[in-house]
Amino acid sequence: MTARRLWAAVEPLHAVVYFAAETAEAAKAAGLRGYWMGYFAGRLAPLGPIGPGPATAVLFGFAPSMVARALPDAWSFASPEAVVGSRMEAVASALRPVATDVSELSALLWRAVDACEFDGRPLAAAWAAVPEPADPLSRLWLAATILREHRGDGHVLAAVHAGLGGLETTLTHIGDGVLGRADIQPHRGWSDAQWDAAVDRLRARGVLDADGVLTDDGRALRRRIEEDTDRLAAAPVEALGADVERLLELAVPLSRAVIDTGVVPVPNPMGVPRP
Repeated sequence: MTARRLWAAVEPLHAVVYFAAETAEAAKAAGLRGYWMGYFAGRLAPLGPIGPGPATAVLFGFAPSMVARALPDAWSFASPEAVVGSRMEAVASALRPVATDVSELSALLWRAVDACEFDGRPLAAAWAAVPEPADPLSRLWLAATILREHRGDGHVLAAVHAGLGGLETTLTHIGDGVLGRADIQPHRGWSDAQWDAAVDRLRARGVLDADGVLTDDGRALRRRIEEDTDRLAAAPVEALGADVERLLELAVPLSRAVIDTGVVPVPNPMGVPRP
């Protein structure tokens, strides 16, 4: 699916924000304490001073207790507006060593953003409401982020429609061999008891076998979720038409550069591949 190819080409550009040293330094300078407070505050800041309940619902894959350790405390150290501003500056600094002229790529990304529909997509809608920054690299990152969260919100809709919660959806990725338990559990905050209970639920449902691998029914479920995610992310691709191939041609080398220079590691807990 072209929508999935677009995700693979653009996702590393967004993911710079999670791994670049500049982002961690900006979060610290803004007053945030620790990586995860910076992560949760930074990703959710356009929604305003959100609390742990709605934040957990929006993020979908994180344990509530992990989110609650960062929110709402983060907003006592830095306002959402300050967090967004510092994040924009940080990603521009991180991209600058590997990016040259991004004007054509940015224009294509914003054309794709203009075609996005935000019904049921709170995180994408919030980032789409952020004013476009003047810095070209910040503008590029913001467009990539809106597209990323647009697809991500759609993935949540698809998973919930399939009867899965956040942890259970993660387990289907692991059961498909995309990630290992050790790669993801420490980064999502689920206890062993919560993890094992979710595995048992999926085994009882016939989604996982005794070894935690997807059954035939599980693979069919996983395929339906991915196909629904692609369908829900199709509008930007359709709006670009044949120009989507030009976008891919421009985005892939830049995404490879942020990976090959070590800014975004592969493998990683997000499952972001090298395009």
